[in-house]
Amino acid sequence: MAEARSMDRYVRGSRGTRAWAALPLALALLAAALGCKRDEKPTPTQTTGAPMVLPTASAPFAAPPVLPGTPDVPALVAAVRPSVVNITSETEVQRPMTVDPFEFFFGRRGRRGGEDQVIKRRALGSGFIVDNAGHVATNAHVVADATAVRVKLADGRELPATVRGVDERLDLAVLEIQGAKDLSFVSLGSNDAINVGEYVVAIGNPFGLGDTVTMGIVSAKGRELGAGPYDDFIQTDASINPGNSGGPLFNLRGQVIGINTAINPSGQGIGFAIPIDSLKDVLPQLVATGRVQRGRLGVLIQPVDAAMAKALGLPQTSGALVSDVDPGGPAVRAGIEPGDVIVAVEGTPIVVAHDLPRQIARRKPGEKVSIEVRGKKGTRTVSASLDELRDDSSRPAKQEAPRAPSEKHGLGVAIAEDPRLGVVITEVDQGAPAAGQLDVGDVIVEVDGVPIKSVREAAERIRKVPPDRPILLRVRRDGKTRFVAIDRKSP
Repeated sequence: MAEARSMDRYVRGSRGTRAWAALPLALALLAAALGCKRDEKPTPTQTTGAPMVLPTASAPFAAPPVLPGTPDVPALVAAVRPSVVNITSETEVQRPMTVDPFEFFFGRRGRRGGEDQVIKRRALGSGFIVDNAGHVATNAHVVADATAVRVKLADGRELPATVRGVDERLDLAVLEIQGAKDLSFVSLGSNDAINVGEYVVAIGNPFGLGDTVTMGIVSAKGRELGAGPYDDFIQTDASINPGNSGGPLFNLRGQVIGINTAINPSGQGIGFAIPIDSLKDVLPQLVATGRVQRGRLGVLIQPVDAAMAKALGLPQTSGALVSDVDPGGPAVRAGIEPGDVIVAVEGTPIVVAHDLPRQIARRKPGEKVSIEVRGKKGTRTVSASLDELRDDSSRPAKQEAPRAPSEKHGLGVAIAEDPRLGVVITEVDQGAPAAGQLDVGDVIVEVDGVPIKSVREAAERIRKVPPDRPILLRVRRDGKTRFVAIDRKSP
């Protein structure tokens, strides 16, 4: 009895113990606040202070509705996934045989030199079906030199395919699935409808995983990566990895707006896709003939920067400056000359120089195009009948600077006369106005729009250019000519 009274004094005298003693009451109040019935009596487990079991409520986001303005990506993917395919291509590589180094000691017969061993290599990629005839669009590098191609559909079917056509300049290819029935195909969008910042969805076969969906936005348009004269890439942060090549980039309307084709291995969240209009331009030719015919204007062009625009007297830097023309080519026949600036083709403005080859390449040989030009003859419109663009494998030999005595004439470069080449640059001073623009071995063809043939003529023309205006030189390097505007004023 004394022991019981002693424990009672300890319980009553301890604050922590008093808190535990009040716990049943607190839990009862909590149960009442949660909607428990008042006439319910505490259960034995509750009176002992054990944790209460609260009423079960449904999870608030178990089946969340699509909020206004939120893209319904699952519905989009379900609709377009049947038109996306995985591609496996095989190539055969010959490797020279070697002699077994242990043949002499162990009596084994090794493979002797002189015979080649054929090795099969596999490449993985993606693609999408463009019509009910079973034509599949992908990248050319996915099926390059392929001896066998197989396509896996979204429903699990694996079917052989043949390469119908290839356009290496755009890195595009069209396959034809053999024996395919009941195919779903995509809807093709338009470049004009692509907006920077809009949501996009990429579907493909990264690392052979297959059927992978990633999402992002259009980060930029018109990117030039140095892949060729027709660079016009869409930049996106939708995750693109090896194996995604050739796969579709969808907008939220379920239309293909790009063909995933490149990644930046040193960057994160940076991928590139070929705009869908590039495919639409060549798709009929690839399906019908397996190759693409493009128009050719016969000009060598360069960008117009601020110094160049000032030297040429142009109001702005837009357009493509013609630095050289092909003798007898379409441009010459139309009256286009070096020094002219092409500012529009068929009414479409040429904002940057790179726009010109894209516009010309979209047209077929023999087609007549209207070209707006600014130059010495003022602004005029000419009509050019395009030739066919062909591969030119010939490369001019690198020019060597002459060893004749040279002189400097105010630009920080030394020039000399060479009987074979003309007026050649033999030295460029570091820190001079021309440094970084001119190089040893460059041949000066014109100064301020006037052809020159001697060092004396070059020096006279340079002196006549007002000091507040850049000096416009036309130079030839490695068989190609270009314009250089040198501003003598310090920045």
